[in-house]
Amino acid sequence: MLRVARAALYAIVPAEVVFVVLLVSGVPLPHSVALATEAIITAVLLLEGAVAFWLYRSARRRGAGRRAALGSVLDELVPAKVRRLIGFDTKGLVSLVLWLGRRRHGVPPGATAASYSGAQTATMMMFLFAMVVELIGVEILLRAFGAPAVVRNVFLAIDAYSILAVLAVVAACVTRPHVITADEVRIRYGAFFDLRIPRRQIASVRRVRNYDEERLITVEDDRLGISVSSQTNIVLELTEPITAIRPFGRTAEVRTIRIFADSPATVLDALTPRPKPAVGV
Repeated sequence: MLRVARAALYAIVPAEVVFVVLLVSGVPLPHSVALATEAIITAVLLLEGAVAFWLYRSARRRGAGRRAALGSVLDELVPAKVRRLIGFDTKGLVSLVLWLGRRRHGVPPGATAASYSGAQTATMMMFLFAMVVELIGVEILLRAFGAPAVVRNVFLAIDAYSILAVLAVVAACVTRPHVITADEVRIRYGAFFDLRIPRRQIASVRRVRNYDEERLITVEDDRLGISVSSQTNIVLELTEPITAIRPFGRTAEVRTIRIFADSPATVLDALTPRPKPAVGV
């Protein structure tokens, strides 16, 4: 039954999205089609609810608390990649609110925040401007060719969502910098990557200049790279491997980490041990 519920969830979510888009766009659906669609969606929701209740009761019987039981239901019922995608969207929307409020996420008092978004924000804002121009241009062209309102609304919804997604990525990168505290170094890239490294595991840190990083996140053997605009400028060497979780859940044991910071000197200064002042006798 669990497999059936997960398969139904995979199928019904895209179908529901399409159904909602058509309704919002004003597409005149036959009454019988609308009723059949809603009946199928209701049946799937009832199935999901029954399976969720069964999983919850099973977890509680094994001694799990309420929160742990709910967490196990989510883990069992919703595929990991779907959960991570939902997490990206949620963090992106939260980041937009933080950006508007000029606040940052996960930077405690006394910590050093190292931004990395400066190298890409200008480019992404130009890309965003081009998307807005495209949205207006497509609307003008569709009106010129006499396209029905249904078609125009669908294109408008898709373009508006794309613009919101780009804004969320920009906001997440601005509001979620690298963070260095007395106990750990937190390496991040927006809502997509988050790695906490205990400071005791950092053997050395040095400045480099790489302009040829092939992807945003790369893993080769025990070497991890998190680039910004194909650049990295700091390398962390660890005393022992640490587990890094990539955006869609795959893990890797890494010992060398390349990152980018707008101000490498800030990171180097925060990670360089300072000599203790001499105490007079």
